[in-house]
Amino acid sequence: MQEYDATPYLPSRGGLPALRRAADGCQGCPLFRDATQTVFGRGPAGARLMLVGEQPGDQEDVQGEPFVGPAGRLLRKALEEAGLGDEDAYVTNAVKHFKFTPAPHGKRRIHKAPSLREMTACRPWLVEELRLVAPELLVVLGATAGRALLGSSFRVGERRGVLVPMPELEGIEPGALPGQVLATVHPSAVLRADDRDAAFSGLVADLSVAATVLE
Repeated sequence: MQEYDATPYLPSRGGLPALRRAADGCQGCPLFRDATQTVFGRGPAGARLMLVGEQPGDQEDVQGEPFVGPAGRLLRKALEEAGLGDEDAYVTNAVKHFKFTPAPHGKRRIHKAPSLREMTACRPWLVEELRLVAPELLVVLGATAGRALLGSSFRVGERRGVLVPMPELEGIEPGALPGQVLATVHPSAVLRADDRDAAFSGLVADLSVAATVLE
């Protein structure tokens, strides 16, 4: 069985630019084969706010940037309404390659959730991003991001909107990340919701809690 692990591809030194360049060549799991490119995080080292989603979508895969599709536009609107629109955030995903299945007809690619093995394989990139950015507040968007950083028992419904201390993570010195974590739904869940207005209001309410940390 093929081992799934991105660790051998991590650079031995350098900051976010070196990490991004190394991630371009990652073959730590089979997702690189069908994806157009690696979609790494975007934003400044030292950003006070870091947001982590699940994986790139179709438009992100094409453009090579995170959160540039419909979910990203909705997220930016929610951040604006929550009072975080001016915050220069670092945004990334738990998995760096787009996982999809082809539609039965046409060229459309249908999002497919990453497996636990794929998420675990990609986790070293996310941990290094977190170490280098060291945000005051980390917002995890949805179940995959939550499980990647807070453990396999994570459930969005049980944890959303509640500030908790940053967990200790393997590969990061204990106490090196003094910030807090807040979980909420992924913006794509808002787009799929039957009552989109209520779901959007809930996302804004959660992000408003985040805004209190960065006042």
